[in-house]
Amino acid sequence: MRYLDVRIEQAEAERNPMHQFLVEHDEYGVSRLLSRERYALDDHAMLFHVEGPSAPFAATLDERGAVQAFEVGVCADDSFYLYVREQLAGEDRAFSEAFAQSGLLLVLPITYRPDGSVHVSAVGPADAVQAAVESVPETMGVEVLTVGEYMSGRLDSRLELTQRQFEAVEVAVDTGYYSATRQAGLAEVAERLDCSTGTAGELLRRAERTVMSTLVARGPF
Repeated sequence: MRYLDVRIEQAEAERNPMHQFLVEHDEYGVSRLLSRERYALDDHAMLFHVEGPSAPFAATLDERGAVQAFEVGVCADDSFYLYVREQLAGEDRAFSEAFAQSGLLLVLPITYRPDGSVHVSAVGPADAVQAAVESVPETMGVEVLTVGEYMSGRLDSRLELTQRQFEAVEVAVDTGYYSATRQAGLAEVAERLDCSTGTAGELLRRAERTVMSTLVARGPF
């Protein structure tokens, strides 16, 4: 069983308009596709968690003709859950079909990032994994972040951390950032991650928020 983690780069004209909305508005962060059901070739129901204000996003979504229905559930931390039923066409359909290979399982969430990229993880037979990569439209850039044998413990759906967030936490633990007497600061973490201290701090904050939110949601021991 093979594991695949890829980063997809789409040109502005290829992106779903709502992903492009995230790119164009600084107050929005990551949008995570948490669940999806396909009823027909172009008929999909999806559940997202979106980081940012709900009202402007919903107003824009309401203007889209491809959207059949949607509902919003607002969270306390300036984020919201979004149920949407949409007819996929064009590049959206081509992108979706690339990862609909026989035997391939998508590992949710799929993350739509404000830098315009999409991160997708999947597991399945080697031929299905290879077919998914080859089926992504040629106009889209594909960066394979991880590929190899699936290993127990690689994924933890309870935490829903992105690969990059996990890497940041792993480096922070290794350098002593979380030690009782802190042995390293953000500068050391950023150097290991080859990014700015601001990016390192944001990765850790998002990871910590996800872990803590999940812990509280599961209730007391």
